Amino acid sequence: MNRSMLLNPTKKRDYNKWIFTEIASKYSFMSKILSLGRDAAWKQYLVEALPEKTATCTCLDLACGDGDVSFLLAERFPQADVTGVDLSVDMLGFARKNNDYPNVKFVQQDMCELQNADESVDLLTGSYAIRNAPDLSKVLKQIHRVLKPDGTAAFLEFSKPQSKFLQLIEYIFLKTWCSLSGFIVQRNSRAYGYIADSLLYFPDRVQLRTLFKELGFDVVYSRKLYLGILEIIVVSKVKKLQ
Repeated sequence: MNRSMLLNPTKKRDYNKWIFTEIASKYSFMSKILSLGRDAAWKQYLVEALPEKTATCTCLDLACGDGDVSFLLAERFPQADVTGVDLSVDMLGFARKNNDYPNVKFVQQDMCELQNADESVDLLTGSYAIRNAPDLSKVLKQIHRVLKPDGTAAFLEFSKPQSKFLQLIEYIFLKTWCSLSGFIVQRNSRAYGYIADSLLYFPDRVQLRTLFKELGFDVVYSRKLYLGILEIIVVSKVKKLQ
């Protein structure tokens, strides 16, 4: 993979679309393998980190994949209107096939161009989503736009340390583990090796928090997972952008 393409929003979006088309049939199984069986628990933690909502609310799940987080949202908030969005038609096909919830629907959308009305979403989630954003600032601005004034967003994402040395160690580990696992299970090391590559231009923990603050969010909760390789970050909308 030409790493420079990660800096081009159009090429990065197209590459992500290709990747998730390639891995759609094995996505759920590979998530279990790569996380050593912890992926489902982490996503449960993600949804549990959201504030309580007793009345009808609107939930939006970015990069929903096969719908597992969308279904967790429906279980925790049974009165909610839950929408999962994803760029990959193939991933959405698996999500719709697995959907037994009348209050959940799935829509193909680019997270950089959300179709939701301004201030229409109460709760937003993204599992392994914002790292794959073609343009991170643009996505966060979209999230800010669609969230209600008291809205909350929660993300489960790979966490990039501030230290260059630790970044190198993390990169080597993820590149080796993900590429090898992808080759053994699906004969596709390229798609899964991308996990490490996607962190090359992603903000480190401090930079990400700075970006959240600059774009009108306040980090209200965080929890590191998998020896700090992943993190749950919950943010609230605190101000309007100028």
